[in-house]
Amino acid sequence: MERTYIGDVQGTGERMKIQGFVENLRNKRTMAFLVIRDITGKLQVTVEKSKNEALIPVIDSLSIGSFVTAEGPVVSNEYVKMGGKEMLPDTMQIESIAEAFPIKEDSSIDLRIDYRWLDLRSERNTLIFQVQTTLVAAMRQFMLDHHFMEIHTPKLIGAASESGADVFELGYFDRKAYLSQSPQFYKQMAMASGFDRIFEVGPVFRAEKSFTNKHATEFTGFDMEMSCIESFRDVMAFEAELLQYCLAQVKERWGEKIKEVFGLEVIVPTLPFPEMKLEDVYRELEERYGFTVPEEEKNDLTTEAERLCAQLSMEKFGHEFLFITDYKPEKRAFYHMRDENGMPLGYDLIWRGVEITTGAQREHRYEQLKAQADEKGLGEDVKFYLEFFRYGCPPHGGFGLGIDRMTMLILGITIKEVMFLFRGPNRLTP
Repeated sequence: MERTYIGDVQGTGERMKIQGFVENLRNKRTMAFLVIRDITGKLQVTVEKSKNEALIPVIDSLSIGSFVTAEGPVVSNEYVKMGGKEMLPDTMQIESIAEAFPIKEDSSIDLRIDYRWLDLRSERNTLIFQVQTTLVAAMRQFMLDHHFMEIHTPKLIGAASESGADVFELGYFDRKAYLSQSPQFYKQMAMASGFDRIFEVGPVFRAEKSFTNKHATEFTGFDMEMSCIESFRDVMAFEAELLQYCLAQVKERWGEKIKEVFGLEVIVPTLPFPEMKLEDVYRELEERYGFTVPEEEKNDLTTEAERLCAQLSMEKFGHEFLFITDYKPEKRAFYHMRDENGMPLGYDLIWRGVEITTGAQREHRYEQLKAQADEKGLGEDVKFYLEFFRYGCPPHGGFGLGIDRMTMLILGITIKEVMFLFRGPNRLTP
């Protein structure tokens, strides 16, 4: 008999076959009540022992977490809390017996990651990845609807992606190689190739010894690049439309469940997103909240300033998202185009007090790009990259966005919880 997913089971008396983990078990003298769970839901399985003596040794052998196959009619029962239906099995097979679990729901996150395959069995943690699946699918669909191609760039590279810092070095036969910090250089190669509009969803590696609730040494990035822009604000406007579409899809599919399980509302943002210059952000943070930092730190947004931007954006604009522009050259990548005053033409996007994106118009003219690379002492390291721009390249721009960080902010939890397997300075297994 073909398996039926529990989410599709109807209490019509029809005979069905289900498979799943034993989530709960009450083994009484005359009756046994099991809760079986698969990826789509839970079902009560009720065994009246006097009518199913052959099932008694099976029930007696079961433990929480065991995987079983059960067959029998599924009937309606108004006294059953789980959907008002139950299976009355006449056959049951144990596929795998579970030992006692080494973790509980209230175990520390690090202990739970040690046994991540058990931790992920919960309805709450399954929801995390159902939400993330919808988010990524919506991103892909939006890009395809706007004439983008998906590419897959190398993660083993011969030179550091953006600088010599924060990269993982490894042996590659007779020479050194690095794990990619970003697909940036290859996204721009695609622009020089005439691909016009591209995106990628793939792993990103950062050798940062950061121990925060939002950093990881390996994460999943969503990157895009588009040609023939007139300004970096074209990129900003595109990202705002993308995020509005994606959050609308997440809200429609999972909004009620997210509110029930995580207690958070999925807010679909209005367009356009508000925008402020970095210096204006610091001025308003001081005027409104008395927040100050030393002058030498005002070339970038500090972690505490990021956090306060959530409050600032809501109070000033009534909006969860805030674009911040006009960062000084020393804090921006060499490939960001600059205006006539030397100001990089790029932005960061802050959402719920966390930076989720850095984007920019790129410098596509060879001589200017070479000069900016030399200025930062990167000329030789990025020589292969500079070659992309010697044979004509359209004006272009793009951004990178962390899938895990987006999921974290949608659900209001930490980065360790939203990653299938977290990687950090002290975490390389399982």
